[in-house]
Amino acid sequence: MPALSALSTRRLRSIARAILPFPEPESWLDVGTGEARFPKAAKEFFPYTSFDGLDATPRVEQARRAERVEEAHVGLLTDPRITTRLRARYDVVSMLHHLPHTQDPRDELQAAVAVLRPGGHLLLEAPDPQSAFAALLGERWLPRAHRFRLLSLDDLCAELESQGCAIVRTDRRVAHLPDDLSAALSLSLPGFLPPWVTRPLVATARALDHALAPLLGLTRFANAYRLIARREASTP
Repeated sequence: MPALSALSTRRLRSIARAILPFPEPESWLDVGTGEARFPKAAKEFFPYTSFDGLDATPRVEQARRAERVEEAHVGLLTDPRITTRLRARYDVVSMLHHLPHTQDPRDELQAAVAVLRPGGHLLLEAPDPQSAFAALLGERWLPRAHRFRLLSLDDLCAELESQGCAIVRTDRRVAHLPDDLSAALSLSLPGFLPPWVTRPLVATARALDHALAPLLGLTRFANAYRLIARREASTP
């Protein structure tokens, strides 16, 4: 799975549009925002929303100086100092391919729910370990090769429901990313092969990934999921 920085602007806009059916948020926190490319894209649809960013690196400070976010928080969402300061502050919290990079995804989810206002929404995308590609490619499936910490969609839903959230929407089709075959091939090719041999092979696999994506997104080969959950008023 690509990092957030690798997602196209078109894809980021598509993700932002998922929140349009809900009440316009006053405040939005993007977790793992990096240089805040997603808040920049989302502002096109939510010009009156205040976007903040949180990242473990100082890149989020650069994003604030570039006016992509209003507030920049450097650190981990699970840090009690950050969680306490941001508690019940946001109408939307987004996590785009961030959860698998965390030390404990369940702790990260608990912190995300804590900084949501009652009635606020969590918008999340992540690799799907139940994808048929995960079973077919094994250790050559990119999220496994990178040793990501993966939650299935079922486990994610159960975890959020246990924290007092209602699952509003799930979708594998729109979350599918066309990179499985090309990434697996890149991981499989011997390192001694010259670039003039490997590059055309990977390019062909990448073209096949993109050509098959509209079909694969409708099947169990979809390699990621999108989830929107709502924090209920009774959440502690």
